[in-house]
Amino acid sequence: MAAGGPSRSERKAAERVRRLREEQQRERLRQVSRILRKAAAERSAEEGRLLAESEDLVTELQGRSRRREGLKRRQEEVCDDPEELRRKVRELAGAVRNAKYLVVYTGAGISTAASIPDYRGPNGVWTLLQKGRSVSAADLSEAEPTLTHMSIARLHEQKLVQHVVSQNCDGLHLRSGLPRTAISELHGNMYIEVCTACTPNREYVRVFDVTERTALHRHQTGRACHKCGAQLRDTIVHFGERGTLGQPLNWEAATQAASKADTILCLGSSLKVLKKYPRLWCMTKPPSRRPKLYIVNLQWTPKDDWAALKLHGKCDDVMQLLMDELGLEIPPYSRWQDPIFSLATPLRAGEEGSHTRKSLCRSREEPPPGDRGAPLSSAPILGGWFGRGCTKRTKRKKVT
Repeated sequence: MAAGGPSRSERKAAERVRRLREEQQRERLRQVSRILRKAAAERSAEEGRLLAESEDLVTELQGRSRRREGLKRRQEEVCDDPEELRRKVRELAGAVRNAKYLVVYTGAGISTAASIPDYRGPNGVWTLLQKGRSVSAADLSEAEPTLTHMSIARLHEQKLVQHVVSQNCDGLHLRSGLPRTAISELHGNMYIEVCTACTPNREYVRVFDVTERTALHRHQTGRACHKCGAQLRDTIVHFGERGTLGQPLNWEAATQAASKADTILCLGSSLKVLKKYPRLWCMTKPPSRRPKLYIVNLQWTPKDDWAALKLHGKCDDVMQLLMDELGLEIPPYSRWQDPIFSLATPLRAGEEGSHTRKSLCRSREEPPPGDRGAPLSSAPILGGWFGRGCTKRTKRKKVT
């Protein structure tokens, strides 16, 4: 050996030995894996000896298999039988009646009935991408608030729900008639673009998807502020980004609501994203003082063990049963009463060609007699934009 350490030839020889050992280890792993896939009665004596000599590899492979099976079970959708679901809904109804401050957390699962795909369901965006399958773009202009959206709006109207924290960016909570001050849209709203050069930020609600030209770390929509001329940006918070806008994210109201809550109802969310926000779960409080948690989701969530009750059912089915149990009528959605049309700022001359997305239109149905365009929401329009006190709801591009 040279004074300065091993020679080049010695280092190369040592590297060859290391690679040979790694390849032998991989081959042994493959052999053991093939043997373990056989039934015990089908294994030869030689294969039995190899397993006995490879206890560490057998333990490692069996652990991997258990983890894979566990992950597979977590992705499965489970439905409670009808009687069990009704029993659970009666318990949930009692919790809703007795709650002093109920906050609802919503995810992509509440919008699947509007033909908007979720993320982790059997046909969810991430599920299909992991299988190497393509994901077709949905025409969100055709989506309308679901039975669940309308039920939540009615529960808020009846003062049974105090605040809604949503991961969805499809704008359907706003369109259901839920007041903007009652919504925190943590991942933005596809119908809202803002001017961050104005103080406070100037909001523009549109009747079309403003995200046509935007993407991760690229948020300018191509339109300019009517007041100062600065470039407008969308409000979407993509994976890997940190939401900094006051509205429509409305984090301040979300954290205040979570701190006041004695009951949290999670609807249609895997909670894999929301769990990362400790402020929403009052983790600084001792467990006995945290809000009671009720979860409605077909799949496993990381908060299941914390839940006072887990209901395995589709959100619309559960909410229909819940509203029946509470004796509350679910208002039907009407495009002629959709608040977005009264909140929207029209494009200026010359801006008509700034997008190619299909615009929402009221003409899909006839207006009810004597009620042409009366908005469900009383949220004010301040010169086409909203002041700092206005608020809004969350996600579906992050698509919990």
